[in-house]
Amino acid sequence: MRQVKNGCIAVLMLLAATAWGDYETDGPVDFGLQALGGGEVRLSDYRGEWVVLNYWATWCAPCRKEIPELSNLHDERGDITVLGLEYEELEDSDLYEFLADFQISYPILKVDVFAPPEPFGAPKALPTTIILDKQGRAVKSFVGPVTREAIEQFIDQ
Repeated sequence: MRQVKNGCIAVLMLLAATAWGDYETDGPVDFGLQALGGGEVRLSDYRGEWVVLNYWATWCAPCRKEIPELSNLHDERGDITVLGLEYEELEDSDLYEFLADFQISYPILKVDVFAPPEPFGAPKALPTTIILDKQGRAVKSFVGPVTREAIEQFIDQ
């Protein structure tokens, strides 16, 4: 019985390591996504500044909790751009209704859940936040909720 229990624990640890893997890249990342309201936004448009990619969904409680801090970060730091990667199938009208209540100040980009952008693919959990440095390399990721303080602490180190 003990061997079965230890085996189960080992399998769970292996799955957790796979599920919570890093998103960091060696080279610059570039892809384009449709912005809410129209037009395509490319990550390469933001070279020279830090970019905070935040995968989120309207139904995700921790995602909702992050919105005010991410909006303040976007508004108050000229060297950082936050991009919200909306990861769900939602009509624009429903998303606009949500935004009326949550006052997100940063651009919202719509991710096709059936063809999420590479190299990241589908997020392992929501929320997931990925920081791109000024050259466009993914240098840090947070799987699960993140605070403005944690983001700034990493960027300002």
